[in-house]
Amino acid sequence: MLAGSACTERDRLTFPDTGPGDTGPRTIIDNPSTDTTVLAGPVVFVLGYTTDPDGVDTVYFETEGGITNFQPFVGRRDSVRFGLPITTSGLSGAVITVRVFGTDRPGNRGDTAIRVLTVQ
Repeated sequence: MLAGSACTERDRLTFPDTGPGDTGPRTIIDNPSTDTTVLAGPVVFVLGYTTDPDGVDTVYFETEGGITNFQPFVGRRDSVRFGLPITTSGLSGAVITVRVFGTDRPGNRGDTAIRVLTVQ
């Protein structure tokens, strides 16, 4: 005799739907709009914003190849603008990579926006 049981609703595995609150903030670097070559001088500004409908908690900034560093910025709004003064003085020939990403209030990390500055 073969005994079997039917799968009931209670027995089925269920997975939560992903909703808009499950993604991290969107970060855009709008100036410069593309990777670019800049002249060595006092500073070059990298401008942009991080936005999330759940609210931006913190924006993180990473630089590589230069001498400028930045502390994370606590946003506490739905959209946060940033302006980063990148020192280029005395760095002719350097390649500076700037990375920016944010986390939202629920703790989701967003994609990283990247801009490469070649100092001439």
